[in-house]
Amino acid sequence: MSSTFSPAGKPCISVSNGKFPSRKSTVTRAEVTMAPQHRSTRTFPALLKHGIPLADLHVQEIVERQSHNNNSGREDPCRKPEFQPMFLEEAYESCRKICAEYAKTFYLGTLLMTEERQKAIWAIYVWCRRTDELVDGPNAGYMSPAVLDRWEERLQDIFYGRPYDMHDAALADTVFKFPLDIKPFKDMIEGMRMDTRKCRYENFQELYLYCYCVAGTVGLMSVPVMGIAPDSLVSAQGVYNAALYLGIGNQLTNILRDVGEDASRGRVYLPQDELAQFGLCDNDVFSRKVTDRWREFMKEQITRARFYFNLAEVGASQLDKASRWPVWSSLLLYRMILDSIESNDYDNLTKRAYVGRTKKLLMLPLAYTRSLSRHSLILN
Repeated sequence: MSSTFSPAGKPCISVSNGKFPSRKSTVTRAEVTMAPQHRSTRTFPALLKHGIPLADLHVQEIVERQSHNNNSGREDPCRKPEFQPMFLEEAYESCRKICAEYAKTFYLGTLLMTEERQKAIWAIYVWCRRTDELVDGPNAGYMSPAVLDRWEERLQDIFYGRPYDMHDAALADTVFKFPLDIKPFKDMIEGMRMDTRKCRYENFQELYLYCYCVAGTVGLMSVPVMGIAPDSLVSAQGVYNAALYLGIGNQLTNILRDVGEDASRGRVYLPQDELAQFGLCDNDVFSRKVTDRWREFMKEQITRARFYFNLAEVGASQLDKASRWPVWSSLLLYRMILDSIESNDYDNLTKRAYVGRTKKLLMLPLAYTRSLSRHSLILN
């Protein structure tokens, strides 16, 4: 599993930390506040909810660069992409169709956005999907470090207004129109590199870094396009943090949903030290036997994912009004996936949690109602 866009597992090559070697061992403090524990007694330990400090991910620098009214690319006429209007319309229409086919619920939510924002979000979605498919798609067998290196060079060309194909052109146009920083895009590519090097994650800090790269980055890419409400109740940094936390929650949910599928490919995305705390190991995952220990372990994993969704609510209610619906739709849909795991008696080893079409459609009005509220709970 690689990202929020329906990932699947890959063959394991070796274990490495990619380009973030120091964060694994140096993280000693929590980035987010511990949620209160509601049970007075427990047989098993509560899991820590903290990840890597946002300062280590340089999120503040990204926020500062993306908060400027003008992108650096706009200031350089050499970077301005020149396209025939019909070609550009065709490029965005292709992005729209891909988003509508593969992210139906999210796509419906984008229909309330302004046309310019719609197109930009569709272009970003397609780039993220194509990046994910490099390691998860039908041609993943041809994956090599050189492929990802070339993809990163191609990304740089996009930001310089030199697209390779139609979908690149849509993103190049988006980059020119909105103050998008290249770092979240590069970090996503780094997440793909991690996915080709790592079979296991020793602790939650390692897993958090992976979740940030493949999913948290999507939130950082999206905020400049979706826009922050002029009368937002929280700072721009707070909105960006919340967007990142939504990506973390989504990816943690993907991991819990796909435990059995990933195990069939020899991959375990659950932190090894936390499995050990519950008296579990990889063999328990591969045996596909749902025991009481497994259920207790899953309860804590689900609690942590919900913790990040709670943090994400802060930003979801502070985006531009027309942009909130797709975010709330994603947030509520992924919460429903966690509910489905619980309904399956925590059997995500032989069953894949699924939210049916009817439930999704019934959720959309609720997401719309929540998107109208400006006074969601502000977490301190």
